[in-house]
Amino acid sequence: MTSAVDPDLDPLALERQVCFALAVTNRAVLAVYRPLLEPLGLTHPQYLVMLTMWDHHRSTPDDRAPLSVKKIATALQLDSATLSPMLKRLETVGLLTRSRSAADERATDVELTAAGLALRSRALGIPAAVVSRLGVDLAELEELHRVLTTINSAALAAGTLRYR
Repeated sequence: MTSAVDPDLDPLALERQVCFALAVTNRAVLAVYRPLLEPLGLTHPQYLVMLTMWDHHRSTPDDRAPLSVKKIATALQLDSATLSPMLKRLETVGLLTRSRSAADERATDVELTAAGLALRSRALGIPAAVVSRLGVDLAELEELHRVLTTINSAALAAGTLRYR
């Protein structure tokens, strides 16, 4: 005869799984972003690309060097095959340009267009709107970010993910 398993102690109980909590929270948070990004004409993955480009632009005010596809892929922890269609779409709508690297013909460089740079000012309110819509204290979100960053770093160090 099998005894009843206490769900609080069952290591396979769905509600105890970190992967489940991360997956459903990811979907819920992306649903909060969607209506904020739609007026900008961006999907969430495209928004992440634009954030990467804006960060690069701000960090290199005197040297507007392009950013390589490889560096964008590394920053976003994506492989080039996943990133390339997003870059193509963002180029098609005029937010960035792609060109062969002058230093290495095998590499592709990405640069913001004037429209891509201007879009940043329209996106400035998104983080505060997300915090407001989530109704969670900013300190809690910052702590969550810290913990998730630690977990991500540990997973990367364990060799679970590889990006090309």
